[in-house]
Amino acid sequence: MGSLVVVGVDGSSSSNAAVVQAAREAQRRSAKLRVVHAFSWPVGPMYAPLDPSPLNHLAHDAAQLARSVAPGVEVTGTVMIGGAVSVLTAESRAADLVVVGSRGMGGFIGMLLGSTAVSLAAHGECPVMVVREETDHTGPVVLGVDGSPHGEEAIEFAFAEAALRKTEIVALHAWLPDHAPAGTGMESAERLPALALAGRGERYPDVTVRQDVVSGETREVLIEASRTAQLIVVGARGRGGFSGLLLGSVSQALLHHAHCPVTVVRGKA
Repeated sequence: MGSLVVVGVDGSSSSNAAVVQAAREAQRRSAKLRVVHAFSWPVGPMYAPLDPSPLNHLAHDAAQLARSVAPGVEVTGTVMIGGAVSVLTAESRAADLVVVGSRGMGGFIGMLLGSTAVSLAAHGECPVMVVREETDHTGPVVLGVDGSPHGEEAIEFAFAEAALRKTEIVALHAWLPDHAPAGTGMESAERLPALALAGRGERYPDVTVRQDVVSGETREVLIEASRTAQLIVVGARGRGGFSGLLLGSVSQALLHHAHCPVTVVRGKA
């Protein structure tokens, strides 16, 4: 793995959970951790210049939290001027993983997921992990497998993550018999994850893989699986994705409703 994990912070409880998760991810990778708070200065004659001190304190406090979770990790904190999505997307170009909370301080009441998390998952140039709240860290890494070419990088990430966490992978493929192409049966459905995962065992001999083919709607199956997982890994887009759509419906549904952290991995264009 690489040497840099970035976490976006804004002082919310979801953000603090992301800091804890990011510190653990950096520790697993022997990586540096960069804590970033993005802030857009108000402009116009009615706005007086603002004192940036509270913003610096926010980044400092988040960095201190990270150090308390992972004392051996080199942590730096910074405040960047700009919108959260644009700042963190730029940060993702040099990072191996970006971690954010599912909702921030600016989230509207009733809005399930902050726009930063969705937009960053769609545009980030490295895997993006979205954390709702702190959860226990037992259970497998669940990998959503659909056989699409966009899923190759997600498979690779899931194996590397399972190796770092010393846990197993549950490679989960959901299918609806009533909507399957003519002549497609359970045997074909069971063959798909085996083909998608071929060759990974040689590179990750210590990772146990359990393949599970479930009859059901993909979003519902993965959300249910997230109840007992420590992490869900999916590609940004799967089969049936509309051309030009950067984040597929399954990925979006998981970001909104999963019971554990979700990592969205974008494939190469």
